[in-house]
Amino acid sequence: MYGVHMTDHGAAAGGTERLTTREAAERLGVKPATLYAYVSRGQLTSHREPGGRGSTFDGREVDALARRGRREPPAGGEAGGRIRTGITLIDRDRYYFRGVDATELARRHHYEEIADWLWTGTLTPGTRFTAPPEALAAARRAMAALPRGSGSADRLRAAVIAAAITDPVRFDLGRDAVLGSARMLIPTLVDALPEAVGRPGAPEPGDDRERLIAFRLWPRLTAEDPDEASLAALDMALALLIDHDLAASTLAVRVAASTRAHPYAVVSAGLGALDGPLHGAASGLAHRMLAEVLERGGAGPVVADHLRAGRRVPGLGHGLYPGRDPRAEALFTVLERIPSARAALEAAREVEAVAARQTELNANVDLALAVLSAASGMKPEAGETIFAVARTAGWIAHALEEYGERSLRLRVSGHYTGRRPPVPPPSGTDPRP
Repeated sequence: MYGVHMTDHGAAAGGTERLTTREAAERLGVKPATLYAYVSRGQLTSHREPGGRGSTFDGREVDALARRGRREPPAGGEAGGRIRTGITLIDRDRYYFRGVDATELARRHHYEEIADWLWTGTLTPGTRFTAPPEALAAARRAMAALPRGSGSADRLRAAVIAAAITDPVRFDLGRDAVLGSARMLIPTLVDALPEAVGRPGAPEPGDDRERLIAFRLWPRLTAEDPDEASLAALDMALALLIDHDLAASTLAVRVAASTRAHPYAVVSAGLGALDGPLHGAASGLAHRMLAEVLERGGAGPVVADHLRAGRRVPGLGHGLYPGRDPRAEALFTVLERIPSARAALEAAREVEAVAARQTELNANVDLALAVLSAASGMKPEAGETIFAVARTAGWIAHALEEYGERSLRLRVSGHYTGRRPPVPPPSGTDPRP
């Protein structure tokens, strides 16, 4: 007799759902004899419970076989849940944009040049992005209307929405239209941000550096005037952070793009995911830690406090790199040329050295960003702003790629772990008359 040995769903080792023979056969829409034929062919595995009179089956295996039979894509839309992309490759301790070493690109070219090349395949020296007056005015009004104390992430989200409304062709997902929107959106986000309090004034008219996003972003981050090395460090940080494969915010962007949301909407999706403390805001935690190290005169007590409280030390380690984060190493190299960054850089190196006594974690790009912001008189949230502006270019690249794929392909199937129906409705008074 088949299926008489019932199991407790979700109670198996590791939380795996076990199905009886009858349940597995019903889920596949086959007879029990066919089910055991699948076992004999190696398409399913069965397990006979001690003392039981029937076999049980792994619910995940059964669901996977059912999907193959219906020719449905597995979770993630592609084999193994992976998303095809030709934008960024992370390989051991290096990462590459379209096959080119990303750190070498950042050393040789400006942020906007790399961004445009990533979108088009053509690298044009002197590339300039310009904010349309109407979009810029709308973005500034939206930022100004936010409550007092709003952060840069709040301002950027408001600016994206306002800029979108001024673009009547935002729903055109053709490549040229999307590129036009991208080249307008990034400078709009930067130029709409208010300048830091205490800025001495606008740069001299005709300054050729005005074409650089880094030059225009700098006065929004700090009241200090940049020297050439500091400006180069900000430009490199933007370039290094353009993309990093399918980070959480980029995955959110691809899901939005798969629904055929317009480019402003996909950037909004990315900004929403970036707002988490474990993603874009991570450099702010590292900034505050470095400030404390400098105040207390050493990294030992600060690292000890983090570990005593059960907190990870900010700015250390990255799950994708077994060794050093190449973005941090490239940015540290530039920061070493800035005299004013020496103290913050030494503090970062000391944090890394102290933590290394117990762990093998190395500095990541969040710690390098924290050195840049702490050494330049920027607020702790400056790193998050740099990250968001930089990554907007990568999000657009992923949106362009996703627009060329089958729509809604990223519809993931849930693995239901609740009670099996039919379940009686909850008791209580019926609110209807």
